[in-house]
Amino acid sequence: MAKNIMIQGTMSNVGKSLLAAGLCRIFRQDGYKVAPFKSQNMALNSFITKNGDEMGRAQVVQAEAAGIEPDVRMNPILLKPTTDVGSQVIVLGQVMGNMSAVEYYKHKRELVPYVMKAYNELAAENDIIVIEGAGSPAEINLKQEDIVNMGFARMVNAPVLLAGDIDRGGVFAQLYGTVELLEPEEKKLIKGTIVNKFRGDKAILEPGLRELERLCGVPVAGVIPYMHLDIDDEDSLTEKFENRTGRRLIDIAVIRIPKISNFTDFAAFEGYENLSVRYVDRPADLGDPDMIIIPGTKSTIADLKWLRESGFEAKIFQAADHGKLIFGICGGYQMLGRSVSDPEMTEAETPETISGMGLLPIETVFIGEKRQTQTSGIISGVSGELECLNGMGFEGYEIHMGRSGDGLPVIVSMSNSPECNVFGSYIHGIFDAPGIADAVVKVLCEKKGVDPAEIGTFDRAAYKDQQYDLLAEHMRANLDMDLVYRIINEQ
Repeated sequence: MAKNIMIQGTMSNVGKSLLAAGLCRIFRQDGYKVAPFKSQNMALNSFITKNGDEMGRAQVVQAEAAGIEPDVRMNPILLKPTTDVGSQVIVLGQVMGNMSAVEYYKHKRELVPYVMKAYNELAAENDIIVIEGAGSPAEINLKQEDIVNMGFARMVNAPVLLAGDIDRGGVFAQLYGTVELLEPEEKKLIKGTIVNKFRGDKAILEPGLRELERLCGVPVAGVIPYMHLDIDDEDSLTEKFENRTGRRLIDIAVIRIPKISNFTDFAAFEGYENLSVRYVDRPADLGDPDMIIIPGTKSTIADLKWLRESGFEAKIFQAADHGKLIFGICGGYQMLGRSVSDPEMTEAETPETISGMGLLPIETVFIGEKRQTQTSGIISGVSGELECLNGMGFEGYEIHMGRSGDGLPVIVSMSNSPECNVFGSYIHGIFDAPGIADAVVKVLCEKKGVDPAEIGTFDRAAYKDQQYDLLAEHMRANLDMDLVYRIINEQ
C-alpha cells in the first residue's frame, strides 16, 4: 500500500491545490509512482475522463503534474453548486442527484464506502498518495460528519502539513488558531506548517516562525514565496477573474456570468504575447473586443436572464451586428440559440421555457440524463469566418443536460454566409488541440489588419509541462523536502 501525505489549509484559497500539485511533480521527478486524491471537491470547473466520468479540475491538474491519466477515483465526490444552498452531487463520476446543503450533510456518511474504495484502489497501485483537504479543518460546526479534512486523515492515518496564506494577513493566527481548534487525536496528525504566498524578506519572519513552532509543537516545513504560475484554477476564486491587464493588439472578452464553469476552455489564448483575455462582469467594461466568448454555466436559464437584465445581451447583439466574432461554449452556446426549455426541472424549481438570443439555429431542451463524454475527431461543416477550422483535428469533452438537436456539426454557425460571425459548440477544450487557437487568432488578425507574427504562437502542452517543472523547482527551494520525506517514511 502507498504511503501518503496530506495538505490541509487554514481556509479556502490558501494554495492547497497548487502545493499538492507541486508535491506530485516532485515525487514523480524523484522516481515515485504518485497519485493525487481529494475525497470531496466543490467546483464548477470539472473534467470528463476517458471513461466518461466527471471529476474536479484540481485533481486533473495534479494528475498531469504526476504524469498520469486523470482517474475519477482521485476525486470520488464532486459537488457542483446549482443554487446558493444546493448542489448537484456526483459520486464516482456519475450524477446521484441534486441536494440542498442540509440534505447532503445528512447523507454524507453514506458515501464513505465509495471514498474508501477509491482511495484503497489508488493506494494499491501507487507508491505515494498526495491528499488535498477542502476549506479548513477547524469548521467546528461541520466536524462531526467530516470526510475531507481531519475526518479523512484519521480514516487513512495521513500525516498533515497545514498551510496558511500570509498574503491575506494574520497567518500566525490562522495556523495557531486552526491547530488549537482541533481534537487531541487530530493534532497528532499535524506534522508541520507551511507559510504560503510570502512576499518580502524571510529574515523578518524568523522570530514569528520560531514562536509558531513552539506554540504548535511542530516545525515550519517551509515559507513559500508568492510566485506567478500559469496553472489551471478550478473555481470562482481564481485570480484570472481579477486580472486587469489592459487591452492588447488582439482583445478577447469572456463574459463572467454568475455560474461560470470550465473557464479553462480559454487558456489556449492566454499565452499569446500580444493578445489579452479579459473576464468581464459589467457591460461598461466590455469595450470593443475583437472576440466575445460566452462560457459554460451550471445554470443556463438563470445566467441567460442575468445577461438580459444586466445589459450584456444588448452589447452582444451590438457586437454581432458590427461583425465581431461571437463564440458560445456549452451553456453559452445554448444561450445563443432560439430557446432553452427545462420541462423536467433539472436546473430550476419549476418547469420553464425562455427565449434565447436567436443568434444560432438551435433549440435546447434539458433532460434528466447528463451527457458526459470525451470526444475527438475532425471539424467539418463550419461556414463563415471560421471555415478555416474545417479539416482540423479536435479533442475535448462534453458535460451538459441540454440537448440541442441531432446531427449538428462540432461547431455550429449562425448561417451559411461567408460573413457569418456567430458560432457555438458543446465541446469543452475546443480551442486546445494544436493549431485551432492559432487559426482563430489568425482570423482575428486578418479582420483587424494585424500581422499574425506580431501575436506569435503558443504550444499549450509544452507550456503546461514547463509550468509544473517551475512549480516543483520553486517548492524544492523553499520547502524542507528532507522533512517531508521523513514525515512520509515514519508511517
